Amino acid sequence: MHKETELKLRASRETLAALREHPLLKKRNKSGWQTRELLNQYFDTPERDLSAARVALRLRRDGEVIIQTLKCRGQSVAGLSERNEHEWHLDKVKLDLKKLDATCWPEQLAELDKKTIKPLFTTDFTREYAEIAWGRGKAKVVIEAALDQGFVIAGKRKEEICELELELREGTPEALLELAAELAASLPLMPCDISKAERGYRLLDPDSYELGLPVTELQAEMPLDDAYAALAWQLLGSSQRLAEQYRHNGHWRLLQDWVRCLAELRALTASLGQAAPRPTTRTLRASLDALLEDWRPLVLAGNDDEDIRRAAPEQFAEELEDPRWGQFSLETARWLSARAWTAERKGRGERQGKAQLASWLQHLLGEESRALKLPLYVQRPEDLAEQLPRIECVQTWLHHARQVLDLPQQDRLYGELNKLHELAEQPLVEEGKEELLEARIEQARAIEQNRAWKHLLKA
Repeated sequence: MHKETELKLRASRETLAALREHPLLKKRNKSGWQTRELLNQYFDTPERDLSAARVALRLRRDGEVIIQTLKCRGQSVAGLSERNEHEWHLDKVKLDLKKLDATCWPEQLAELDKKTIKPLFTTDFTREYAEIAWGRGKAKVVIEAALDQGFVIAGKRKEEICELELELREGTPEALLELAAELAASLPLMPCDISKAERGYRLLDPDSYELGLPVTELQAEMPLDDAYAALAWQLLGSSQRLAEQYRHNGHWRLLQDWVRCLAELRALTASLGQAAPRPTTRTLRASLDALLEDWRPLVLAGNDDEDIRRAAPEQFAEELEDPRWGQFSLETARWLSARAWTAERKGRGERQGKAQLASWLQHLLGEESRALKLPLYVQRPEDLAEQLPRIECVQTWLHHARQVLDLPQQDRLYGELNKLHELAEQPLVEEGKEELLEARIEQARAIEQNRAWKHLLKA
């Protein structure tokens, strides 16, 4: 068994051609580009028990070599995945069930009748690969770069494979992100958390691709730095999976959720105060602002306009043809991996970053609630939109961390804030203006009467 650490980047045929001649890869290419045909058959039970256990089982034919591979549950964030992999060389193209014993077979599948495992789909592609190596400080980095082109085929359905895969052979995972970010600075490369196997399952069942990542379990006593890192990684990974699935099927709700993820990451980052000095977050905030400036108005307009919703998938495809999204995703992953917000901070910032989440959050939400000054906007509901950043700050932390707070009616408060946020986002136009202003007033009053809100005002 060995641990596979790799980064998948969706690309176009034109981008793959450009990568072959990219100066950075040419300079570090130690082997030259080589080519091989990889024919892969994936297996599962009719009930998809292996997929449910996050296990991938395949036979690969690589020239005259036949390899049986079992890939087990791992983690994947922003395209960077780590998981355990078992391989066996076979004499013929036939699954050897005897290899799947207790040394590798997941315990949750112990009662499974392995004889029910059958062929399910294929992923056949041409791989051009090269050994990329360089010195990174005192350490050596070796990465296999692979340009894959082919198809996933499941019955009568198929999907194109066109991607750059970077697999770490020597060095640290940060080196993968570093190389990918440098390539993405000028080429449209989309970090992609969906494996070739997941694409096959998605062809068989469009709903099989899980959009949500495991929910971050926050603890009241954990340091703020750890809580922010966990939530930021989750939001980045979720935004990437939402982008992949919206690119695939164009369902409007996915684009709404994608924008929400970006807005929540922006709100969390802006809320850290001296724990994240503004110079350390400037690039991230600017990138998020640029994406939100383009996409939030479109989503708001599209909620009430079917023509905008129909046109949005093509506009999103144009977004992915630009380097911006890939560069943002990879640079943010590098930034989080290095915990770059902790750089340059002084004594008070250090204390805040190490403060227990529950006490820090209670103080933050109290400050933000008082600064929101809801009674003022009961008198001036037309100006409520100017408080959207504060509403989003409270709303986002309650969404992800209210389990660490000891407040009454928290769930109700979160729901009421969602309603207020929706009303604050709606533009004031003559038709329906009075009704909208009255709704803002009523909603602000409803929040003022909430017990959790009253508790926060006193915090």
